[in-house]
Amino acid sequence: MSGVPAVILFAHGARDPRWAEPVLALAQRLRQALPEAFVQPAFLEFLAPSLSEAVEAALALGHRRVTLVPVFIAVGGHLREDLPRLLAPLRAAYPDVSFEVLPALGESERVREAMAATVLEWIGAGE
Repeated sequence: MSGVPAVILFAHGARDPRWAEPVLALAQRLRQALPEAFVQPAFLEFLAPSLSEAVEAALALGHRRVTLVPVFIAVGGHLREDLPRLLAPLRAAYPDVSFEVLPALGESERVREAMAATVLEWIGAGE
């Protein structure tokens, strides 16, 4: 499985599990598009699985490439400080695993365009 990616959608989390519904829907869409890949949300707090639990599940399936997708609108303290702090022990424990951290989703111009188009649609200005 070394060439097949494990995709972990890293999100903040919330006490209300309904908060995770968009993240879970994104994971399901990615699973459909990448049926050979392990796609799993992971949460910083309040919800399971944690980042380490998601990584360990991917490794248990034989994956040795882990791509982390920060499901955040922008880079702030969670991505500058918390994510590296959580990732450091995983990198140390699994030196044979490749960990790649992608940019925050909200930093993608395509995502920003989609958000703007959605707002325009919702306010009736996109017609």
